[in-house]
Order: sequence, then C-alpha cells, then structure tokens
Amino acid sequence: MTGSDLPLSHPLRIAALAARKPTRFDLKPDPATRAAVASSLGLTALPEFRFKGELRPLGRRDWELEAQLTAVVEQPCSVTLAPVVTPITESVRRSYLAEMPEPEGEEVEMPEDDTQEPLPDLVDAGFVAIEALELALPLYPRAKGVELGEAVFAAPGVAPLRDEDLRPFAGLAALAQKLGGGEDGQA
Repeated sequence: MTGSDLPLSHPLRIAALAARKPTRFDLKPDPATRAAVASSLGLTALPEFRFKGELRPLGRRDWELEAQLTAVVEQPCSVTLAPVVTPITESVRRSYLAEMPEPEGEEVEMPEDDTQEPLPDLVDAGFVAIEALELALPLYPRAKGVELGEAVFAAPGVAPLRDEDLRPFAGLAALAQKLGGGEDGQA
C-alpha cells in the first residue's frame, strides 16, 4: 500500500516537526474509514479502532514513534466461518534512524531489533496503525467451542492415514514392553 491508496493516512513530514518536543496524534477513524480498513485487511467488520501516540525526536537526527493501538475486529472463524469478535490492544514502537547500516552481502540476517527502520522524509501514522493492526490479528480465529477435528482422506480401497499414524514415538513404549521381557528393560 502506498500513501495514496491507504484507507487511513496521517502523514507527518519530519522536516516540519519540532526538533525538541513530541508531535502527538490520536487517530479515531469514522465508520466509512473503518469499513475501508476492514475491507483492505479481509475483516468482516472493524467496530472500534484507535491509534494514539507520539512521534518524538531521539537524539539529534533520529525519531521514535510510540503509540497504543486499541481495536475490536470481526473475522470469519477459520473452521465454521461464523463471526469471531476479538479485542486487540497493542503497544507499538518504531525507531527511525538517520544512519541505519545497510545490509551487506547476498545473505542478509534479520536485525535483532525489528522496530528500527531507515529515517524517511515522511512518517505516515495511519500506515503504521494499519500495519500494527494487521500484525496483531489472530491468524486462525475460532468461534467459541469450535475444534478443528481430524480430516481423513484416502483413495478407495486404501486404509486412511490418521494423525496418530504420523507420530513415530507414540507406540514406542508398548513396543518396548513387548520386546523387553524383564523389569530392567533387557531382553
């Protein structure tokens, strides 16, 4: 998503911000914007959504965004497709560094601190809010009392392979008992 196609955008141009004090923001999108955010994230509904925090200078050239995300999302159950309502509360932190070391070589390791990013000209608090919400969503939401169960598939005339058949050590104790013979486990 770019700034122009974001359902929620709140751009903060770094060069225009006060260099000694934080710039506060409080994003509470209207119902139409929440519906657009819900649609972009594949949610059934987004009845509540708030992103409140500040972007503040960190040293001479770096910046830090700290915010609190609160939302209520509705997603289809991953098993039954029934609506699942989930409250979300997340603390969000991003550090924007003017001198971020560039990765070298063909294979790049992930940095230890994944909240650090190169300092852009513009920080879009709306983009950060949507990204934080997307990362906080349950991957496989389930309605209350719903269990996944076991799916069993096999070609006609073939015995189906069950989950228990794939556990190589499940029958080891029984096999040891059969073969063991003595109390000390020696045959």
